[in-house]
Amino acid sequence: MPLADLVPGLSGQAAARVRPQDLASAYGNPGVDVLSSMTLMTLLEQAAIAAIAPHLGPEDMTVGARMEMDHLAPTPEGLTVTAVARLTEVKGRKLVFDIVAQDGVEEVCRALHVRFVVDRSKFLAGVAAKAARVRG
Repeated sequence: MPLADLVPGLSGQAAARVRPQDLASAYGNPGVDVLSSMTLMTLLEQAAIAAIAPHLGPEDMTVGARMEMDHLAPTPEGLTVTAVARLTEVKGRKLVFDIVAQDGVEEVCRALHVRFVVDRSKFLAGVAAKAARVRG
């Protein structure tokens, strides 16, 4: 993959309707029937991946390294949250994104997300080696 294809300004989005299993109450926060921060973070990551996926080669993948998220407002079940990620910085294999999410009523999140481009086969080989050490 030519890293030159990854340039600031690329954008992607991801959207999801809030389901019962997405609520904070489903993750051990009783009575808090709004979109969990954990689920929202997954949507933000999906938007960042969507921004760059068409520009990666078959042996490339990206991994998340940092997420700095401000969860600004609650979103109840049934609303659709849309996250839009914009690639703002490329430093070698390091990619930095600004992400904003809204739920059709208001902005619910702002985030900074860092991903790294890695070689798929090398990364998966490292994961397999680590798993083998654990299994003995």
